[in-house]
Amino acid sequence: MFAIIGVVVVIGAVMGGYLMEHGNLKVLMQPAELVIIGGAAFGTLFIANPLPVVMAIFKGIMAPLKPSRFNQKSYLELLRMLNEVFAFARKNGTGQLEVHIEDPGKSAIFSKYAIIAKDHHALRFVCDSLRMSVAGGMAPYDLDSMMELDIEIHHHELGIPVGALSSVADALPGLGIVAAVLGVVITMGSLGGPPEEIGHKVGAALVGTFLGILLCYGFIGPLAAHMTKLNDNESQFYQVLRVGVMSFIRGTPPIMCAEFARRAIPHECRPTFQEMEAACKGKGPPAAGGSAPEAPPQAA
Repeated sequence: MFAIIGVVVVIGAVMGGYLMEHGNLKVLMQPAELVIIGGAAFGTLFIANPLPVVMAIFKGIMAPLKPSRFNQKSYLELLRMLNEVFAFARKNGTGQLEVHIEDPGKSAIFSKYAIIAKDHHALRFVCDSLRMSVAGGMAPYDLDSMMELDIEIHHHELGIPVGALSSVADALPGLGIVAAVLGVVITMGSLGGPPEEIGHKVGAALVGTFLGILLCYGFIGPLAAHMTKLNDNESQFYQVLRVGVMSFIRGTPPIMCAEFARRAIPHECRPTFQEMEAACKGKGPPAAGGSAPEAPPQAA
């Protein structure tokens, strides 16, 4: 939502200031300049990146236009899920938990929580980590290092499309100059003609530089920065999962595992302890994706 507001503000400020100086909007309507700059930008994108990265870029561009899925409500759902999983394992034993982590898609526990059930990588991250604990033979420190490595690799993969988009943004001013130089070449071929015609061609050439700089610093660059922040939010989500799982592996009671995980949530999204406790006891709002599950058994 705020990204759309930002786009409107950028366009309104630039066009509004131009009109205040009695500028002619028709002069800025140069389809040929857009074809040169836009086409060259797409071309450099395809040259520098394989198809999966290009597809990830177009998918990621839409993300800033949607509300963030990491908010207080989703984190409460996550804490509730962690508490139920850990309480189930504590009451029934890790052997019974193995049924859920081996096929999480059919798990009666995980399927109730959309925040994790619809995120294939996050679901596997939790289940694979718990599987290592159930299998035994791995020290908590080693498992923690493995989870950190998984988060690092995932964050790196999320950053590849952002880096590619940032490279396109950096190239846009140069591509604008290319369009301007071509306009100057055309203008030089018109020397000796009417002054109005020469002035029009020079104006069209300068529009190329204007568009390249505006697209870079007004749209594509900020969009890449927004995508970076969204990726950081997702990495923080995985850190919350890691803290909760590691607390359980160290033998901490379920509700305290949820409290450890709550402390890892960013302040702007962090629920209070009372809100978390109410949610874990089934007194909070229903989980997104279904009716509220039965309250999980609490550890003594």
